[in-house]
Amino acid sequence: MPRPPALGTRWWLTTPGRLGFVLAVPLLGLVNQYLGFLVLIAAIVLIWKGCPWQKGVKVAATIGAMALLGAVIPDPPEGGASDTVAQADAKGAEKERTAAISPSPSAAGEQERPSEPPPQAPDYRGLRLDKARDKAEAAGFGVGEHDASDQDKSIFIRLNWTVCFQKTGRTYGGTKTIDFGAVQTGAPCPEVDGGAIRWPKMPDLVWKTWRTAQKEVLDLGVVPDHHLRADTAYGNDLLPDEGEYGDWRVCVTDPAEGADVTLDTWVTLELTDPDNGCPQPDRGHDGRVDLPDRDDDGDPDYRDPFPGDRNRDSTFPNGLPDSSGSSGGGSSGGHWNCPRTRWC
Repeated sequence: MPRPPALGTRWWLTTPGRLGFVLAVPLLGLVNQYLGFLVLIAAIVLIWKGCPWQKGVKVAATIGAMALLGAVIPDPPEGGASDTVAQADAKGAEKERTAAISPSPSAAGEQERPSEPPPQAPDYRGLRLDKARDKAEAAGFGVGEHDASDQDKSIFIRLNWTVCFQKTGRTYGGTKTIDFGAVQTGAPCPEVDGGAIRWPKMPDLVWKTWRTAQKEVLDLGVVPDHHLRADTAYGNDLLPDEGEYGDWRVCVTDPAEGADVTLDTWVTLELTDPDNGCPQPDRGHDGRVDLPDRDDDGDPDYRDPFPGDRNRDSTFPNGLPDSSGSSGGGSSGGHWNCPRTRWC
C-alpha cells in the first residue's frame, strides 16, 4: 500500500492529485461553465508538465478531461443567435405587410411597440413635405420620409415633394413616430406606397385648335405652361404673333398620342393655318414639308402679298416701295417709285 506523500510535497503534483484535477473538471463545469473551463486548463498543464505518465496516457487524460467538460455544458440554441434575429426580422416584415394602416415603411427605422396601438396624427396627405414635417415635429413626432414611388429616389429639396402616404408608430423608447411617403410635386400618387406612378397619357389632339389642345395638355396636371410650345407644321411657314394663332390646327404632337407625360416632358404642338391642311409626312425633305412658294422667297403663297415677286414678301413691309429712285426726294416734289405695289 503506497504511503501518503510527505507534508512538504505538493499534493496536486502527485498522480492522485493530477487525477483529482481531471475529475474536478466536470463537477465544477456543472456549477459554472467558465470555472470548469479554467480548471480544465489547469488540469491539462498538470498532465503535461513534469508528469511521469507515458505520452499515450497524457493524451487520453487530456481528451477525457475535455470530453467530461463538454458533456456537462448545455448546448446553444439550435440555429444560433443569427437565426433568431432573422426570424424576428421576418416576423416584423410580415407584420408590416399585413398592417391595416398605410403601407409606408416604419418611421425612422425603429421597431414599434407591439403592445401599444399606433398614435393618432392629423392627416398630412396633400401637404408639401417640408410643411408636413414642420407640423408633425411640432406635434411631438419623430419624422421619417421616403419616395412613395417605385423609383426610390433620394429626397433632397422637400419643398418640391408632396405627401401621399403616412404611417405612425412608437419606438421601444416610447417616442411617437410618423413616416411620410412622398412624390415630386405635380406627380400623381401611386395606388399603394412603393408602387408605380400612373402618368397621364398624351391625348389625341390632331386637327384640334391650338386653344383647345393647349387646355387639354395643361389639364393633365403635369406640364407647366413653359413646357408647352407651338411650332409650325410646315418648314417654310411662320406663326403669327402670340395670341393670333388660337384657331390654327394641330397636325403633329411631340410626344405622340398615348405616350407618358411626366414632370420632365416638354410638349410641342405643330400647327397649320386651317386653310392649308396638314402635310403628308412622305412629301417633305429633312423631315419637314414646305408649302407652295412660287417666287421662292421663303414666304408661302397663301400669305405672300406678292407671290410672283421675289423682292416683295410679308417681311418686306407690305411691299413698301423703295424711295431711292425718286427724283426730288423728300416730301415735297418727290414721288415714290411704286408701280405694282398696293401703295399706288
